[in-house]
Amino acid sequence: MQKYAKLLVDYCVNLQAGERLYVNSTMLAEPLVKEVYRYALRKGAIVEYDMSFQGQNKIFHDEASDAAIDHTPVLQKEAMSSYDAYIFIRAPYNLMADQELNKDKTARRRAVMKPLSEKYFQRTSDGSMKRTLCQYPTAANAQMARMALEDYASFIFNACYLYDDNPQARWEEVGRKQQSIVDLLNQKSVLQYKNGKTDIRFSVEGRTWINSDGKTNMPSGEVFTAPVEDSVEGTVFFSYPSIYSGHEVSDIELTVKKGKVVKAQAKKGQEFLEKILTIDGADHFGEVAIGTNYNIQRATGNTLFDEKIGGTIHMALGQSYLQSGGKNQSAIHWDMITDMKSGGEILADGEVIYKDGYFL
Repeated sequence: MQKYAKLLVDYCVNLQAGERLYVNSTMLAEPLVKEVYRYALRKGAIVEYDMSFQGQNKIFHDEASDAAIDHTPVLQKEAMSSYDAYIFIRAPYNLMADQELNKDKTARRRAVMKPLSEKYFQRTSDGSMKRTLCQYPTAANAQMARMALEDYASFIFNACYLYDDNPQARWEEVGRKQQSIVDLLNQKSVLQYKNGKTDIRFSVEGRTWINSDGKTNMPSGEVFTAPVEDSVEGTVFFSYPSIYSGHEVSDIELTVKKGKVVKAQAKKGQEFLEKILTIDGADHFGEVAIGTNYNIQRATGNTLFDEKIGGTIHMALGQSYLQSGGKNQSAIHWDMITDMKSGGEILADGEVIYKDGYFL
């Protein structure tokens, strides 16, 4: 926990004396929150934290009055508006707890929280707020991964290089290696993802590829950008199951024309997929990416890890990351992942630059 906290505070958000840090998690992550709190204070930072309890979201949606639904959280609003750094430690009690929430209240609440989401994307894009997203091992995620809790904890620590003597030095090395990939991709105009069930192409001209080296996600290990919104054409099949808002959707196949999803099929979760696509901006892609963390080699039903699997690509419906130059706006950002290790190829301006899960 101490090595994890030090990595988050020193490397991920590079916290300095006098800066204000906002930490958000659940009560399950108390051991890690405690160490982050201790280490950040020791560095001279000002720390506020927001800890949710089991069942909190369901109680809110069951019992909240219109006034409560329309209320913007004061601390979260202040943090998104003016704090220097934000650490979000995911530690869920139950991954399916939000499945039966009141749909009208959920939609209304999403609208209330949208300005905070927009402020978050704006400030993380312009660099005025440093942030990182990480994971604390809980039984819910371990069960989704079909692993014992102890094994799942080891899986997280290994993915974050916490078993290294100097995790920060390892992540700095990752950053240097990925920079060569980013430098190559930033010279290209059109990319194409291909495997047995996928053939999709898109323009990245004028967009910026980002080297995700563990500073904004821990773990990380990916390079990503936003496609030119109306340039995406073809069919893409996502071989890994995806969980969004407590709903599992699997074997997703999307057909895209002029950037818009015109046909969507899923073996599981079809109705939910169709519902999400009706949200403004959700029928266009906001991100295209390539996973490069070869310490992660199994899907666990957790996008934070699955999208980083070395030898995969992913695409996200909805909100673009502004720092990549994307213009798509939406209340959602849903990453969907597919394996490229068996016959997968990536072409850049017609040239094969990646095959069977590795850059050539």
